Amino acid sequence: MTGTYAFYTEQFLSYLALEKRYSPHTVTAYEEDLRQFFSFLEQTYGSIALPDIHHSYVRSWLAGTLKGRDGKAASARTVTRKISSLKSFFKYALKQQWVSQSVMLKITAPKLNKRLPLFVEEKGMQAIEQEQAAALPLFTDDFEGDTRRLIIDILYQTGIRLSELISLKDRQVDAHQRTIKVLGKGNKERIIPVSAPLLERVRAYRERKARELEQYDREVLLVNSKGKKLYPKYVYNAVKEVLSQVTTIEKRSPHILRHTFATHLTNAGADLNAIKELLGHSSLAATQVYTHNTIDRLKEIHSKAHPKA
Repeated sequence: MTGTYAFYTEQFLSYLALEKRYSPHTVTAYEEDLRQFFSFLEQTYGSIALPDIHHSYVRSWLAGTLKGRDGKAASARTVTRKISSLKSFFKYALKQQWVSQSVMLKITAPKLNKRLPLFVEEKGMQAIEQEQAAALPLFTDDFEGDTRRLIIDILYQTGIRLSELISLKDRQVDAHQRTIKVLGKGNKERIIPVSAPLLERVRAYRERKARELEQYDREVLLVNSKGKKLYPKYVYNAVKEVLSQVTTIEKRSPHILRHTFATHLTNAGADLNAIKELLGHSSLAATQVYTHNTIDRLKEIHSKAHPKA
């Protein structure tokens, strides 16, 4: 970014990357939002000093974003994200004493309709465990089939993210402690307990990997048939293909298995704070979205069992 606001933007993005340890993807999203906002300011109002930016300028930009130049209005979720980017920037600007107050104090985000997380029903996951769906085997008998099965097992039994799965080091699986150590967002470590059957599957996978592959990446746990570290599209396709045989939900991504992990734990009565720690959420609010499934289940039980229901 060049121009009046380049210095401020670069300082802020460095802060996000180096101090806050945000992912490159997140930093890029902030950078794009700021680029759009500052470009709008320069084109509409000229080069305004940072302390002289008025909240009405922000509102004008957001109004244009909602209207959309190409005829397609931005969603409320997109606008909320852009507001969040500006709030973070001006909070940092206030901390650095570039401004005396944040122009975002009078800016409110549009209300969002809460999207309930999709998940696979327990019978669907049981079908995977039994390797039966539509009378067809879900996994082939070769090394790739074993890799796919372990992908599904780890995602569902631990709730880790796609990026965490791909980066999972072989040494992070501790058979003695029956845990795996995960490096999550912001380089935060968390320990997740795993079952004995999953550890046995990992052991068998390691042996097959050493037996059948001449060369392979020895640092990571999961590799493809060429011995290379997995890439996101590989995992996505593997999960989609398997879930397509056991569920009718529209979205069948690796993240759905994370939702499924959390929802099944919640429905089984697990403590919400414990689920928060397992998922690596920074706040309980992010975890509470899974309680809706428990409430639905309670309503069903109540309607069937209570004489006055």
